[in-house]
Amino acid sequence: MHDHDTSERLASYADVLAGELPDSWTSSHLPADAKDDLAELADRIWDLDLVAASLAEHPLQQAAVLSRQDGAQLVLLDRHDERDGFLIAAVAPHALPDEAFRGVPEPNGIALADDPFLSAEQVAGDLLARYDAALAQVRHNALGGIQPSQPDRVVLTWQPDGSIATAPADDRASAVLMAHGFVQDPQSGIYRLGGDDTQAQARALCEIGPRLDALGIGTALQHPAGRTAPTTAASVPPVPAGPRTPTTRSR
Repeated sequence: MHDHDTSERLASYADVLAGELPDSWTSSHLPADAKDDLAELADRIWDLDLVAASLAEHPLQQAAVLSRQDGAQLVLLDRHDERDGFLIAAVAPHALPDEAFRGVPEPNGIALADDPFLSAEQVAGDLLARYDAALAQVRHNALGGIQPSQPDRVVLTWQPDGSIATAPADDRASAVLMAHGFVQDPQSGIYRLGGDDTQAQARALCEIGPRLDALGIGTALQHPAGRTAPTTAASVPPVPAGPRTPTTRSR
């Protein structure tokens, strides 16, 4: 089979597979001449079993990347054996520290038959379940000193650089935070408010408290365990919160 035919087959299979997976996925094809992108992708393939063994003998020449809105990615690659079909593996998030992956089992990839509809069921029931569990664990590990929020409580944590970080539990809190200058890291899910302009930061903190409280969401402002407060902390007033706000707990 010619290289062009092989590329078309891979890309078409990936398009159908993306449309059949749960949630919303898109697919993109990386051809052989996208050498830098293929090399970066190969380094992030989250596998120590079937796919790793295949790549050790057959370096990545082309691939299709399936991407979900929350940043999760899967890679579809050629299967170099006598069987039809492809290999599929999870892609590790690239913006997290190595320490976040420590102790987290790799969500090793699987082989797929030459039927994207049946393969979608296999991916959803096997690889995706393990991948989502591993993603949740590494993102939790990456929080470090940031205490996860709950649906009825947003925990805001001072950072050593003067910024404030939080990991909201639902879209309502996320929308309020983003409306007041917080920016989300799509890989870790952490929202950060910069500390370069302390007056703007203070105004944002004063405004989000009442808005969250109106949604039935309390707020708490804390310092990471074992860290001292930044020098700008004294100029920032406490976050306004209603009587429902619980006492801040240490980690």
